[in-house]
Amino acid sequence: MQYVTILGSTGTIGQQTLDVIAQHPERYGVFALAAHSRVDLMLQQCAQYQPRFAVMQDAEAARQLKQCLAAEQLPVEVLSGVDGLSEVAAHEDVSIVMAAVVGAAGLLPALAAARAGKKILLANKETLVMAGQLFMDAVKQGQATLLPIDSEHNAIFQAMPRQSYQALADVGVNQIILTASGGPFRGYTQTQLQEVTPALALKHPNWVMGAKITIDSSTLMNKGLEVIEARWLFDARPDQIEVVVHPQSVIHSMVSYVDGSILAQLGNPDMRTPIAYGLGYPDRIASGVKPLSLIDVAKLEFEAPDTQRFPCLRLAYEALAAGGTAPAILNAANEVAVAAFLQEKIHYLDIPCLIERTLQSLPVETVSSIEQLLAVDQQARQFVEHALAAQAVSPLRKVASV
Repeated sequence: MQYVTILGSTGTIGQQTLDVIAQHPERYGVFALAAHSRVDLMLQQCAQYQPRFAVMQDAEAARQLKQCLAAEQLPVEVLSGVDGLSEVAAHEDVSIVMAAVVGAAGLLPALAAARAGKKILLANKETLVMAGQLFMDAVKQGQATLLPIDSEHNAIFQAMPRQSYQALADVGVNQIILTASGGPFRGYTQTQLQEVTPALALKHPNWVMGAKITIDSSTLMNKGLEVIEARWLFDARPDQIEVVVHPQSVIHSMVSYVDGSILAQLGNPDMRTPIAYGLGYPDRIASGVKPLSLIDVAKLEFEAPDTQRFPCLRLAYEALAAGGTAPAILNAANEVAVAAFLQEKIHYLDIPCLIERTLQSLPVETVSSIEQLLAVDQQARQFVEHALAAQAVSPLRKVASV
């Protein structure tokens, strides 16, 4: 029996992880569940899976959950905050940690799991985007096992030799090819993009995901963050990472070898496949995903991404090239900009404008510590918040003109 901590259990990845675990009760038990503030769903999960701990990032949500658990006579200990997340990620009774907390809040718990030598299923992009070298060093020093859960990186991992975490040339790899669906606005003109609303942007054509990552997918920032992740996961140079738009989302990514071979991982667009791969690794276990029918798919299409209409991908490559704290600035600015768009404070095309302005305005420093990265993260968030405040009362004014 392997005991699992799920950081982000009320989110899409967390719920799908619980679904896979439920298919293998003889193999996995739930040690701890963690979420931000969804008390009602956390209470349901505690009743069903009987974890030893439940963690709420929000202190008031933790207080409410504790009262609800007591009323239901459920013997689950409640913790709160980042310290609580880190405690259940590093606990000696935990074998596997699903790191699926969205945003920068997931960084410290993932580091705690790495230092404790856990098997980490990494679904939190920001950990590697903000602190790539520091996190990979912690994985090595803690002798942790790191398995990427993003469908693209998981596909690459599956298509790589078993000695994955080495320089690409050392394992005969020429290039990593990340596939992107292109999002819901792939064929939109610049004029049409100016009219995009949050409701439209939240309708992804292929994947079921949380709100933030769905918006990132539509702007191609999600793919840009994955480029930065791939640099650290696979020790790749930026010029060794190519992005290809593949609307069907059947090929999840590819690896190009020096002998001319390209290996691809295919499957239906369902996150339970990479989750099951991570949980069972190095074995294969059932995920509950319907097998892919190539006859039904019929055709596979590919095209180059348009970084003029979708500049977030370009900005991510530029941040990666700049190095240091630039990716952390990029990530923080994007998180605040996306939240503002979802709240209808800015237009869709203001998202990359805000990010670019932040990258151009804040200094890029050499990374020296987690504390420094967290400080830079806050600085970038405050910069964007001030830019938003400068718009006064009208949500229709362009950030770019502020």
